[in-house]
Amino acid sequence: MSAQIPARDTKSKGETIKGWIQLSRPPFHLVGVLPFILGTVLAWHTYGTINWPVFIWSTIAVVLIMLSTYYGGEYHDLKVDKLSAEMERNAFSGGTQVIVKNLLPHKQAKTASYIAIVLAGVIGLILQFYYKTGPWTIPLGVIGMIAGFFYSTPPLRWVKRGIGELLIGFCYGWLPVAAAFYLQAGTIDNIVHWISIPIGCTIFNVILINEFPDYPADLIEGKRNLVIRLGKNTSAFLYIGMTVIAWIAFGLAVSQGLPAVTFLFYLPVFLIGLILAVLMFKKNYLYRKRLELICGLTIVVNLGSSLAYTLAIWLGSV
Repeated sequence: MSAQIPARDTKSKGETIKGWIQLSRPPFHLVGVLPFILGTVLAWHTYGTINWPVFIWSTIAVVLIMLSTYYGGEYHDLKVDKLSAEMERNAFSGGTQVIVKNLLPHKQAKTASYIAIVLAGVIGLILQFYYKTGPWTIPLGVIGMIAGFFYSTPPLRWVKRGIGELLIGFCYGWLPVAAAFYLQAGTIDNIVHWISIPIGCTIFNVILINEFPDYPADLIEGKRNLVIRLGKNTSAFLYIGMTVIAWIAFGLAVSQGLPAVTFLFYLPVFLIGLILAVLMFKKNYLYRKRLELICGLTIVVNLGSSLAYTLAIWLGSV
């Protein structure tokens, strides 16, 4: 009997750890970390230096803000995630289902969300007052914290107000690139604005397309996001429009002085985006499996945009 107790405890701890890993969504941190790395590499390319302690601490802060956002979403979207699981949910929507399946206590997600956002704030103070990264350090961080923490958390709850998608586009597009650049360089050059547009447009599309499978559940729960407000057909054209804007902005960004090889790195991303635009135009989002494919490839386009910039700048500087 006594020999079985440790085994049972170990299994319980293992399941808990697995639950927290799933709840934390490690793959989805790339959508915030890669633009942050891009901003750092761009600052290095422009000014020739990288402050590694600042980069490490600030990257941890970015991850903590994303964790707070994800944990808060799991806690406050419990009802709609339950409904989504019974309706049209796919691998990219309806949350992680960790809380829905009772793999972790419901309130622990809320507590973890608060802890993560407080720790991010502490790091922001360290960066500004110890590493002296500049007066805009805390304001830039606070913008990300408010947008992320209140994405699902009342009373602001951006996700149901029809502006959550825009905030995500800003906070996963311009903000990480600009903040990383500023922390290294103490300024924000014009090239940052151009580079961030395609990233912002493509992460906007990630959020937009992930709302398609959640549509029935969101409608029942009164979640007034863009797909609910506009309908699937209009939202599909919005998706296509954002894709085209991303293409144009990418070309304009390269014209601002980036290496021409950037286009070569971007070519696969462009082709995938073109395929997705055609699929959306032909209403393939009406078919569950095809929609899941579109959701997955939309993330690939977003990550690929950041990677194309980063690799071209890095290789063009060494």
